[in-house]
Amino acid sequence: MALMTGKEYEESLKKMKMRIFLFGEEMETAVGNPILQPSINSIKATYDLAHMPEYEDLMTATSNITGEKINRFTHIHQSAEDLVKKVKMQRLLGQKTAACFQRCVGMDAFNAVYSTTYEVDQKCGTNYHENFRKFAAYVQENDLVVDGAMTDTKGDRSLAPSKQADPDLYLHVVERRPDGIVVRGAKAHQTGIVNSHEVLVMPTVAMGPDDKDYAVSFAVPLDSEGLVMVVGRQSCDTRKTENTTLDVGNDVYGGMEALTVFDNVFVPNDRIFLNGETEFAGMLVERFAGYHRQSYGGCKVGVGDVLIGATALAAEYNGAEKASHIKDKLIEMTHLNETLYCCGIACSSEGTETASGNYLIDLMLANVCKQNVTRFPYEIARLAQDIAGGLMVTLPSEKDINHPVAGAYIKKYFAGTSTTPIENRFKIMRLIENLTMGTAAVGYLTESLHGAGSPQAQRVVISRQSNMPGKKALAKAIVHIED
Repeated sequence: MALMTGKEYEESLKKMKMRIFLFGEEMETAVGNPILQPSINSIKATYDLAHMPEYEDLMTATSNITGEKINRFTHIHQSAEDLVKKVKMQRLLGQKTAACFQRCVGMDAFNAVYSTTYEVDQKCGTNYHENFRKFAAYVQENDLVVDGAMTDTKGDRSLAPSKQADPDLYLHVVERRPDGIVVRGAKAHQTGIVNSHEVLVMPTVAMGPDDKDYAVSFAVPLDSEGLVMVVGRQSCDTRKTENTTLDVGNDVYGGMEALTVFDNVFVPNDRIFLNGETEFAGMLVERFAGYHRQSYGGCKVGVGDVLIGATALAAEYNGAEKASHIKDKLIEMTHLNETLYCCGIACSSEGTETASGNYLIDLMLANVCKQNVTRFPYEIARLAQDIAGGLMVTLPSEKDINHPVAGAYIKKYFAGTSTTPIENRFKIMRLIENLTMGTAAVGYLTESLHGAGSPQAQRVVISRQSNMPGKKALAKAIVHIED
């Protein structure tokens, strides 16, 4: 199959029989559900932009496996230039959707598993890398969405996976058969999972010898028997069911997360990429985390571009755009946003080739990128709310605005500048609300803090990568200290 269109992608989801629970009800498909359709629309954008000539260079690549033209979200990075294009693509999609477009986790898992399986095979004589290459070729040829799954629910964080009171609190192998394995457990906070075709599972922490059953990586279709998804709630989510567009803020695009349960799911041998090799669990976690921390230097920057633009419009509609302090705050928002982008481009440009042939970002700079992302979007959001003013959160509903009595008062007393249509002012206020505290805030703020690991996880890697002995040696050399 050639590159799918967004419509073809949507039709492909309808053919799958997933088990999805939302608000206490089981549904046959996410397609058409008012809560979930915006997240599907965001993924549709990753397909449709790939067909536009002006975005072809960023949105597509040539497969190192098949030699065919593929969507970049299924690509194995072949150069530092590929890593840079990835970040630029993510910024573009953030600008186009102002939401999480949900394919980054799968792309990052693809590249982490690709290089790690090669090194496992080299040491252990396994066949995981060839298994993964066949899986990757299948995904590329069919232009599928793959959701990467790393985060276990973890239970008692002070205990290793194999020491938990309930062994299922980390996903693990419960049976090994001649034709494959059976796994049980759950992966939490799975962005875009109900909108995906396949799930690529990885361990969530480095592991010791006792954790052999937990050191497992594999891929299965999302309509596999035993897979159950429970969609998480988001702030203001039921506004999408009220048949209004203004109150939603962004009525086309959005995101979603779900708890994904593996209740005795069978995995055939040719879909297994790690099975008990505990010494490689940490490598896989570190590489995936590095790639995904790089991603935030693109996607959050694109959404930030939209938020900065909306804030500038709010100032204009309020008649405050010429005030010096407003100008200075917009400059600060831009400075913070571009700093994030600099980090994403830097860790990509410094990428190096792995033993398998694909390219890995500079881990130190990728973690610096994500450490900044845990902070700067919150400051950008604070400044946006500062400039927008209180109307952002006290604006009456669209139904009140359109009411013959209440609406007249609302439009009279909430008017801005005389040259601004009041509907435009209301739309921008709702967009800022959506991005900083509504459904989109999950993707822009909470994901910025916790996605790809907690802030402390990045600081651990920064410490490990800091080469402090080397820095001490530089200081000694300057002042002629000899050991």
